[in-house]
Amino acid sequence: MTKSTLILVALCSFSRLVLSQGCCSGGSASPIAGGTSQGVLNEKQLEIATNFQHLNSNHFLAQDHDTTALFNRLASNYLYFRAAYGITPKLTMSIESGYYINRTMIGLENKDTIRSSGIADLIIFPRYQAYYNCTEKKKTEFTVGLGYKMPLGSHDDSTVFYKDPSTGKEYYQTAPPTVQLTNGANDFIFYSFFFNSFLKKNFRVFANSVYVHKGWNSLGQKFGDYGSISVFFGKTFFKRWGVTAQIKGEWVGKMKTDKLVDMVASYNVYPASTGNRKVFFAPQISYSYKALTIYALSEIPIYQYLNGSQVGSQFQFTSGISYKFNLKKIPEEECLSLNNSKNLKL
Repeated sequence: MTKSTLILVALCSFSRLVLSQGCCSGGSASPIAGGTSQGVLNEKQLEIATNFQHLNSNHFLAQDHDTTALFNRLASNYLYFRAAYGITPKLTMSIESGYYINRTMIGLENKDTIRSSGIADLIIFPRYQAYYNCTEKKKTEFTVGLGYKMPLGSHDDSTVFYKDPSTGKEYYQTAPPTVQLTNGANDFIFYSFFFNSFLKKNFRVFANSVYVHKGWNSLGQKFGDYGSISVFFGKTFFKRWGVTAQIKGEWVGKMKTDKLVDMVASYNVYPASTGNRKVFFAPQISYSYKALTIYALSEIPIYQYLNGSQVGSQFQFTSGISYKFNLKKIPEEECLSLNNSKNLKL
């Protein structure tokens, strides 16, 4: 399994879409799915990638202890797509988007189901290799990225909350953010990645950090910023199989709202029940054949602290595929020759 393969598998895990940011206030914390940022591609190398992500939870928490369920279940099925191109040996540009097959919130006793589907966001994400060094025994690199996310889907869809039995007239209310296709804001994504590979032992240790600065949407909502730090340990077996273990800590800030708008009455949003701190363990496996990589992973929550009463993280599974090909012929990767061709200065 190549270095870039392992990075792809690992980085897709930081993209987990947080199920909720409040008891009924939800919204995606990190809008990226599928490992938006990884080590840079070779010059004139193109990558096409997609993955499928399933989330499901009926686990409700008040701070760090179980509490009464506010609804039956929250679930989503999401398809993510990415195209990346190596502009120079140090600079790679990605264009990314996603489509919700469904986002579903099922009420108590399986009543009042709210569901949505459609395209979510568009992300433009350049990343730059600030440092690279490779010898016969060890390879080290440091990459930074700055992304911009713009909403394509709706963030203010409505649902029927009452139907007059005598007249048949339907009354609508804006659906909670947990089932909206996007948060409706323009966000900035800050990213850093450090990779260290011990070549002769087929063992890798690496880390990344992600910070998403959320903007305001047209409803007077500013979802809490998102931050995460992850550490990965990976090993290659039988040349093609890779196993990776990840520990990730993440933080989501509280929602800010327009003081002139009643969020509870208008949008079914409880700002006091937004924001959280979580720690996850994510086992991952991948298989590589030439330029093709297939991978799967699952995130297991090992600690959760949620402000107010919210639905917590419970089950997430991601599987995906990536294919890379070169638009120009490049020599076989060798550490010593690459070391001479890379600029090692920050």
